Amino acid sequence: MAIKLRNEYGPVLHMPTSKENFKEKGPQNASDSYGHKQYPANQGQEVEYLVTGTHPYPPGPGVALTADTKVQRMPSESAAQSLAVALPTSQTRGDTNRSAPAGGEYRHPGASDRAQPAGAVVMEGGNAKNSALMAKKAPTMPKPQWHPPWKLYRVISGHLGWVRCIAVEPGNQWFVTGSADRTIKIWDLASGKLKLSLTGHISTVRGVIVSTRSPYLFSCGEDKQVKCWDLEYNKVIRHYHGHLSAVYGLDLHPTIDVLVTCSRDSTARIWDVRTKASVHTLSGHTNAVATVRCQAAEPQIITGSHDTTIRLWDLVAGKTRVTLTNHKKSVRAVVLHPRHYTFASGSPDNIKQWKFPDGSFIQNLSGHNAIINTLTVNSDGVLVSGADNGTMHLWDWRTGYNFQRVHAAVQPGSLDSESGIFACAFDQSESRLLTAEADKTIKVYREDDTATEETHPVSWKPEIIKRKRF
Repeated sequence: MAIKLRNEYGPVLHMPTSKENFKEKGPQNASDSYGHKQYPANQGQEVEYLVTGTHPYPPGPGVALTADTKVQRMPSESAAQSLAVALPTSQTRGDTNRSAPAGGEYRHPGASDRAQPAGAVVMEGGNAKNSALMAKKAPTMPKPQWHPPWKLYRVISGHLGWVRCIAVEPGNQWFVTGSADRTIKIWDLASGKLKLSLTGHISTVRGVIVSTRSPYLFSCGEDKQVKCWDLEYNKVIRHYHGHLSAVYGLDLHPTIDVLVTCSRDSTARIWDVRTKASVHTLSGHTNAVATVRCQAAEPQIITGSHDTTIRLWDLVAGKTRVTLTNHKKSVRAVVLHPRHYTFASGSPDNIKQWKFPDGSFIQNLSGHNAIINTLTVNSDGVLVSGADNGTMHLWDWRTGYNFQRVHAAVQPGSLDSESGIFACAFDQSESRLLTAEADKTIKVYREDDTATEETHPVSWKPEIIKRKRF
């Protein structure tokens, strides 16, 4: 008989007994014929228990609500037992003989969200997301900040080939462009007049940048060369040798004398500006590296490549910290927000926003269905994307709202097919936007002073938006 009791009732002897229970006096312990304790009885006090089901406490990460709707995370057996005992009377009234917990008390992993009542606790991956959730609302786009539209007010001609890159000097007096005609030209920012032409590259100039720490201009091109120009003498004073193919972009570190270049040879290289030494060769991409950006915070180097990935690099070790594989097509443009710890990347499939330091995905900016060559952003949160087909879209950074689309007419005498935007940049005051284009011109835009929220309203509705989380 003892063996039969152990076999048939042993699994449930540890469970609480029914509410219509009894007073226990004196130490009594239920044990089987082998002397193993199964359930210790309490001594000398009245105990009330409630049967919450005919099976042990649910193994999934779901826990019943306590009286003040607080949730315990991943309870131990003793905590689960105490929760079962301490259910509020409003839930226990008339339920002493029920055979299973109500559907609103816990949720097994993978259970449908449709069955969740308004007061249910939804727990995912073992972590409580909210205590006492209200009915879930679909995500909506918040109302975007109003930005005045930008209008074209100047077209600058002078190059004899595609204008591939552009940079504004820190003093905001002039800007520099590099072109497929193998020249670098310096222009007066206020008047748009040509100040100087620099020759020395023997192929298309693909990148230019002006140093904030010294009177140096750096350039790179499809001739595999990286040059440092002294602007006091307008001469090349250093060459940085090492890339095995065309150099597509470059950037300067904001706080240390380090230059970073990226190339069609699938690598990025870190150079000591003064000694011309190659500090690191950043290997890992499997196709041409199209863009590189530096910042003072970690990660200090970000690259985008034709292999569809973005890599965040450890500058000291020269190794990859994180690889972002969300894009489906080549990444030709990366831009860092000047104030927020975030950045954006441009690809023909989407513009994506990311959060540093680990590259957490924020949102997609969809609608610019073209090959995006360039991105730039100002401190007011205006993001500009320029594409191969000559279109330029302007976005509100925070919400991803596309508030303006521009397709400027090509230069007279150029082919319609030559309407591509290769680079764009805001000047230091952020009041002018400059674009380098395939019709051999530089176009200058500025905000429309006559525009107001009434004349150019935000055509926004709090519609349900679908954000891809990948």
